[in-house]
Amino acid sequence: MSTTGRQIVWSVGFSALIAIIVGAVFIFVFPLNNWSELWDRNVMGTPIVIFIPAFSIAVGILSGGASGLFWRKQFLSIEHSLHQLEEGRQLDVKEKPSVTEMQMIAERIEKIGKQMTEQAKLSQRLATEKVEDQEERIQEIIEQERNRLARELHDSVSQQLFAASMMMSAINETKQQSETDREAKQLKLVEEMIHQSQLEMRALLLHLRPVALKNKTLQEGIEELLIELSQKVTMDIKWKVEAFPLDKGVEDHLFRILQESVSNTLRHSKASKLEVLMVKRDDLVILRIVDDGIGFEVNEMKAGSYGMQNMHERALEVGATLKVVSVKNKGTRLEVKVPVMINGEGAND
Repeated sequence: MSTTGRQIVWSVGFSALIAIIVGAVFIFVFPLNNWSELWDRNVMGTPIVIFIPAFSIAVGILSGGASGLFWRKQFLSIEHSLHQLEEGRQLDVKEKPSVTEMQMIAERIEKIGKQMTEQAKLSQRLATEKVEDQEERIQEIIEQERNRLARELHDSVSQQLFAASMMMSAINETKQQSETDREAKQLKLVEEMIHQSQLEMRALLLHLRPVALKNKTLQEGIEELLIELSQKVTMDIKWKVEAFPLDKGVEDHLFRILQESVSNTLRHSKASKLEVLMVKRDDLVILRIVDDGIGFEVNEMKAGSYGMQNMHERALEVGATLKVVSVKNKGTRLEVKVPVMINGEGAND
């Protein structure tokens, strides 16, 4: 039951109770000669036995409705503040509650919002400082990434290509003895293995770009990455990326999240379409990656996937929220929302 409905019920009940008490006291003080007098006596042309209950119910409905609307307004004000807090927005309280207890709750919510804002500022400032400190270690990081990529290529892509080579050798040796449909199946299998190996190669190469945004904006980095990728894979890739200023640390973390997400799409999703959106709405930056792949169990991936865990950690480091929705055989949608902080300060400061 809503607040207004509950207040109306309580007020009607209370008014009826008061009417009964007042009526009992009146009858006790002024005893009736005959009970029929309750019907004979009129108030505004209505028998008193009908007028008193009807009047009580009307007063209860009016007072309960007014009280319910008042409390509903108070609760909606608190709910609006909590919703802004949940979305990571800066609190914009248009009208503070008039009830003392509600004012105390609103003040507590405002304090929590300020603490969260300060934490987001600190996190983004630390992320920016962290990225700046890494400039001196660029060569070392590149060398480490190359070594890691060489190991992963040897353990994954090289083995798949070797298996494809062995399969082709078997096809050539048995070509004259095998049936046409059998050869077609084997050739199709080889084609799929080679295609998957190419996707694996592209995905692994995404991890070899730790300084891809050096001297570039986030928009330029994303567009360059997706253009290059669209030229090398058969996947239909579309994007919409708006240009706006962001702290360097935030740009780096968003770009790494995009890299990780695209890498997972290439390696695991078997998707034919990929859409990337990055826009700024009010005081939020929204990065959304959507594919039409086979999907996965989100809860299982959170617990066991290093890539998914890494994306969540990067989002937390800049005070962002990351949500992943995936449906089996329907696709996956990843969305990151970052509160806008320029040089570690609020957008409205």
